[in-house]
Amino acid sequence: MWNVPNELTILRIFMAPVLVVVLLTELPDKEILGLVIFLLATLTDLLDGIIARRTNRITVTGAMLDPIADKLLMSGAFISLTGLGVAPAWMVFMIIAREFAVTGLRMVALERGIPIAANAWGKAKTTSQVIAVSLLIFSLKFPVFDLLAHIALWTALALTMISMVIYFWQNRGVISEPGNRE
Repeated sequence: MWNVPNELTILRIFMAPVLVVVLLTELPDKEILGLVIFLLATLTDLLDGIIARRTNRITVTGAMLDPIADKLLMSGAFISLTGLGVAPAWMVFMIIAREFAVTGLRMVALERGIPIAANAWGKAKTTSQVIAVSLLIFSLKFPVFDLLAHIALWTALALTMISMVIYFWQNRGVISEPGNRE
């Protein structure tokens, strides 16, 4: 379990609540500090996968913890931004609900011995969410970026919903009755 990729994933898990605390407390320049924490955490997500693949250190623990770390970070960031009044609660709910739905689909598929790998739409969704969260945090300090941040949020929501529909469509046989797989 203890290897660099897994340690980066665990670091990201610990960074998620730190991000929430920083964003939701009255610290001087909390926006800049929050943005730095968020970007460093997303960097650990990028690095843990690269290192695991290149060094052949892919573990079951890492495969299970990585998506949890991702969801904690993004959910914590989006919920904090809702609390700060810059991200509408309904949009954040839709984004988080998609994560539960696709995770549920993956669990059902895995139970049936069918792994569901990330696809290009899932990667686009993640990238758009990172951009949206970054711009929303940045716009807290520099309101001139508010419009751009909200355009990024709408884009992230659209890609989030599109990726969910595609995951369910591509894996529709997984959720059919066992004798009715396509």
